[in-house]
Amino acid sequence: MRRRRRAMAEINVVPYIDVMLVLLIIFMVVAPAIQPGQIDLPSVGQALNPTVAPLEVRIKRDGSISLVDRQQGGQEQSVTREQLLQAVKTIQAKHPNQAVVINADRNLKYEDVLHVMDALQGGKIKRVGLLVKPDK
Repeated sequence: MRRRRRAMAEINVVPYIDVMLVLLIIFMVVAPAIQPGQIDLPSVGQALNPTVAPLEVRIKRDGSISLVDRQQGGQEQSVTREQLLQAVKTIQAKHPNQAVVINADRNLKYEDVLHVMDALQGGKIKRVGLLVKPDK
């Protein structure tokens, strides 16, 4: 009696792995040798408006608040907590998309910073953030 031959349902993947390894080695050798091409960008007739520098709210160690608008020369203007929201809205009337960043002293209580941030966000100021110094 002879056994019938049955079809094998397995695929031999060893040749595919060999081909992939050869291709990988070729790409690893050739990739560093390829120089990126220069891109010649098209020119436009009119430049876009530059982004508006953010309005800076400075909170000092003693709790005093001042505003610095770099669009208007960067002079520091002292305000009280009650005047802060109105002063920011007045400045943002000229530049509606101007962001507001809070620059607080490191030794200031976290709660004081949150009160200022909450007052700004409660007054419908859309873009409010914190200014930080990156680590070296």
